[in-house]
Amino acid sequence: MTADIIARLNNWFSESLHISVPSPDTDLLESGLVDSLQIVELLMQLEEQFGFKISIDDIDLDDLRSLERIAALVAAHAPRAIQPRSGPDSAPALAATHSATPAGGRPEIGLGDGMTPMPQLAAQFK
Repeated sequence: MTADIIARLNNWFSESLHISVPSPDTDLLESGLVDSLQIVELLMQLEEQFGFKISIDDIDLDDLRSLERIAALVAAHAPRAIQPRSGPDSAPALAATHSATPAGGRPEIGLGDGMTPMPQLAAQFK
C-alpha cells in the first residue's frame, strides 16, 4: 500500500506543485524542492486527499522530508482511509474519514478546518 501512496503523492507534487521528485527517498527540504509554505499546503492536501486530520503535536518535520516518509505518515494515520480502486487505475481511493482522538485525550486540530494557527505551523518549518 505504501507504494500506492508514494505514487499518489508523486502525482500530486507533479500536478499541483509542478515539482518533479527524483526518487521516493529524496530529501525534499534539504534539496530545496519544497519550502515551508509548500509543506503547509502539503499537510492540508494530506488531510483532504487521504481523509484524516493530523494533530499539530504529531507533526515532526522529519516525517515530511521525503515521499517515503510522508507515505509512512499517511499509512500510520489513515490505514482504513485508503482502499484500492477497482479498474485500470490502481491508485488508492478515499473510503472513510479517520477521526480518532489521540492518546492523551487532546482534540485533533485539522489544518483545513480553519482552526489551526497557520503562522505558528509555518514557523515550525523554517
